[in-house]
Amino acid sequence: MSIVIDPNRVIGRIDPKLHGQFIEFLGECIDEGLWVGEDSPIENEGGYRKATLDALRALEPPLIRWPGGCYADTYHWRDGVGPQSKRKTTFNENFATYELDDHSFGTDEFLRLCEMLGAEPWININMLSGTVAEMKDWMEYCNREQPTDLARQRAANGHEKPYGVKYWGIGNEVWAGGGTMTPSTYMDEYRRFASAMPKFTTDVFAPSPMYAIACGPDGNKPRERVAWTEEFFRKLAEYRQPPINGYDLHFYNWNVDNDADTPTEFDEAGWNTVIEGCLELEDILRDQWRLMNDGLALIHEPEVAMDSRLEHVDLIIGEWGNWHKPAFFARPALKQQVTMRDAITTALTLDLLQRNCDKVSMACNAQTINVLNSLVLTFGDETVLTPNYDVFMMYKAHRNAVALDVPRQDSADEQVYVFASKSDDGKLTVNLTNAHMNDAAEVSLRFPSAAEVESMTTLASDDPHDCNTADRPDLIRARRVDVEASGTIKGSADGTEITVLLPAASVSTLTVAL
Repeated sequence: MSIVIDPNRVIGRIDPKLHGQFIEFLGECIDEGLWVGEDSPIENEGGYRKATLDALRALEPPLIRWPGGCYADTYHWRDGVGPQSKRKTTFNENFATYELDDHSFGTDEFLRLCEMLGAEPWININMLSGTVAEMKDWMEYCNREQPTDLARQRAANGHEKPYGVKYWGIGNEVWAGGGTMTPSTYMDEYRRFASAMPKFTTDVFAPSPMYAIACGPDGNKPRERVAWTEEFFRKLAEYRQPPINGYDLHFYNWNVDNDADTPTEFDEAGWNTVIEGCLELEDILRDQWRLMNDGLALIHEPEVAMDSRLEHVDLIIGEWGNWHKPAFFARPALKQQVTMRDAITTALTLDLLQRNCDKVSMACNAQTINVLNSLVLTFGDETVLTPNYDVFMMYKAHRNAVALDVPRQDSADEQVYVFASKSDDGKLTVNLTNAHMNDAAEVSLRFPSAAEVESMTTLASDDPHDCNTADRPDLIRARRVDVEASGTIKGSADGTEITVLLPAASVSTLTVAL
C-alpha cells in the first residue's frame, strides 16, 4: 500500500477541543473513579483519586463536559455546593446506577479539576426538571464578578474569583430521556432558557462571552436525525433567533445485535462490524453540517441596521464511543473493558473528527473513567489505564496542528487508515491504523521532499482480545519502534519514501521532519 502525503494539501486547523472528555455521575465514573473523598484509604489529592488525577494531568484534556448526560436532567446544582456535611443525600437512578448520591463532588470540585488540568469546562444545565431561574443562578455563581449574594457564596466556598465558564449546554438528549420533545417543543423551551443567560458584560453592544449549546439529534436514528435537524433550524429561522453557538450531535457505535459478542470475546466478523460501525459518524456529521447550513439559509435578512443575521452555528459531537451490549447489565453501571478493537475505533474516530475540523469544533469521548469507551478503569484501590488512554496520548501532537488531506488510492488496503497533520514548526504527525484483526500490513509513505522519521510509536498486542487489568495493568502499552529495523527509508529526486510494517490490530504514530 502506497500513500502520498503532501504538506500543501491543507484542510484546516485542528481545534484541541476535538479531544474533549465527558464525565457523569453514572456507575463509578466520578464516584470511586475520579472522586474518593479526602477520608478515603485510596491515595488521593484533596479528594481526587491521585492515580486518575495524575493520568489526566499527563493527558491535558482540553475540554471536559459535566454533569451529564442524562444525569443533568435531575441535577440541582445547589445540592452540590457548600460544606460537605450540609449537602443533600439523594438517590441516583441514572442508567441503573442505583446508588445513594451524597453530592460530595459538585460545581466547585468540577471547576477546580478543570483548573488543575487546564481544561475548558462545559456545564450542561438541567432543562427537564430545573428552571430558567435555577440555570441563571448557576451561571451567576460560576461567573459573576460583582459582589452579588451568589458571588459572595462562591467566595465563601473557596473561590473568590469568577470561574469564567464559557460553554453551557441547554438540554441533553431532549428527544429521549431529556423530555421526549419534538424539535418544535424543544425550540420553545430553548428560546426561554437561552434568552435568560446572563451576558457578564457591561457593554450593551458587546457580544456575550457565553457560548450556548443546543441539543442536536440522536445520531443513531437515520431518519429521525435528518428530520430533527431540518425542523429545528426551520423553527430557529422563524422570527428572531435566541443566542445559539453550538449544535450537539450524539453518536454511539452500538454493538448490541449479537449476544455472543462481548467487549473481550468476539470473532473476526464481530471485530469488523465494530470497526466499520465507528466510520458511519463521518457520513453523519457531513450530512448534518449540510442540513445545518441549509437551515441557516432560511433566516431572513435583518429589517434594521442595528440587527445582525445569524450565519453560523458550530457542529459539536457531545458524546461518542463504543457501546457493547453487556454494559447494559454491568455492575457498576455501564462498565466495560477496552481491547485493541476499542482502541482502533477510538483512533479512527479521532481521525475522522480531525479530518473534518472545518466542520466540527468540539467533541467528547464518552466516558473518561469506568464507563463505556473509558481511558481509565478502577478496581478497588487499583487504577488501570486502558489502550484508549494510549491512543489519546499518541494523538496529542495533532492539537492546534493543521489537518492534511490524504487521499486514499484506488489500490489502497481498505483496512489500513492514514491521517496526517502539520505543526507550525513544519513537522508532520502521521497516524497509521491497521484495522486487520489478524494480518500485518506494509505501508509506504511518499513525501514530495526530503523527510526523516524522528520517532515512531506503536500500540498493539499479541492477541486482539487482550485488555489491561489490575493483575496486568501494562499488558497493552504504546512502545517506541525502530523504523530502520522494521522498515526502509529511501530518498530520491522526487522526494522520500518511508516503508513501515504495521502489526495486526495496531495504531502507530510517526513524527516526520521535512
